[in-house]
Order: sequence, then structure tokens, then C-alpha cells
Amino acid sequence: METLVIILLIAAAVAVGWWLWRRSQDRKEEQVPRRGPVDPFADADTDVLRGDPKRLKAADLVELYGKTLAVRGTLRLSEGDYHWSEHFLDTGTGVRRWLSVEADPDVEIVLWEEVTDFDLQPGPRELSHEGVSYRSDEKGRADYVSEATTGLAPTGTLRYHDYAGPDGQKLSFETFGEGGKWEMAKGLTLDRNQVTIYHQSDDA
Repeated sequence: METLVIILLIAAAVAVGWWLWRRSQDRKEEQVPRRGPVDPFADADTDVLRGDPKRLKAADLVELYGKTLAVRGTLRLSEGDYHWSEHFLDTGTGVRRWLSVEADPDVEIVLWEEVTDFDLQPGPRELSHEGVSYRSDEKGRADYVSEATTGLAPTGTLRYHDYAGPDGQKLSFETFGEGGKWEMAKGLTLDRNQVTIYHQSDDA
């Protein structure tokens, strides 16, 4: 009889212990926030290996075509709810180049180079430059905030008119402030794997 009582007590203790353990596990699961929906096409691994272009800022280093360039300054642009960035690169050659980064929704990276000698003006539906035909893509007016060295006021506005060509080629016209002259640049859309970013700090 005593043996049976002992067995029953042990069984009861085991049952109570299991119930308490199960309850604590359920509470832990409830405390862990549920993961929200995830974009199946998002490439977080590439951002880890090659840097995140959406976090690019002044002092970061960018490797393109085997050359490493420093970001001297950035323009943060906004038009309504739409935002994008233009990052000015230190080429050391006197030629102005910059990277534009847009997420719409996928990230698009374009390498731009200033064109100083041109007789084109934005407006027509199609333009031709250096034998390449471009069609009007988008135009508008945006506000900007300048970070570090850009050669511009800390804040301001710009007008732009972008043209799209074959094989990721682009033309862009921009004018800053009221009554400013149009500046022209030619661009090339880059594949994400062509760009490596070395962030110089963890600040977003």
C-alpha cells in the first residue's frame, strides 16, 4: 500500500512539473513578437555582404569598377511621400559623379556623370545625346536637405526632368532654386552586385 501511494505521489509530481513547464513555454511564445510579412524578393544577404545602399551617407566608401571612392556629401530629396538620395563622390579627377539611390519598391542605383558642354534643354518627348535616343520618363519639383559637402545650401528646392534610354542609360536635367540654369548629367543603371559599400559607422 505504501509503495502504491509513493508511486501515485511521484506520478502527481511529474504531472504537475510537466504542466508548469508547458505553461512557462506558452508564456515565452506569447512574449516573442510575431514576425510580420516579409518581401520574398528582398535580398538582405546582399546588403550584409555588400553594404546597404539605403544607408549610404557622407564618409562612407563606395567600390565601383575596381575603384574605391569616398562619399563627400548627400542630398536627401522628397516629393510628396516619395524619397530618394543623391550621393556625391570624390573622384579626384575634377569630374563630378554621384550615385542616386531610389526604392520604388526595388532599389535602383544609378551612377551619374556631369555633362558640362551641352546644348540640350528638357521638355521634348525625345532627346538624342551622343547618338543615343532618350524618351521623357518623369519630371517634377522636389525639396532637398543637404548633408556634408554638396556645394548647395542646407535646404532648398529643385526641378528635374529625367529621360530613359536603352540598356539602363539615362539623362537627367536639374535646376536648383528659382531661375537657376539647367544642369545635365548622363547616367547608367548599375546592377546591385556591381556596387560594394563600406559603411564607416553604424549610424543609419
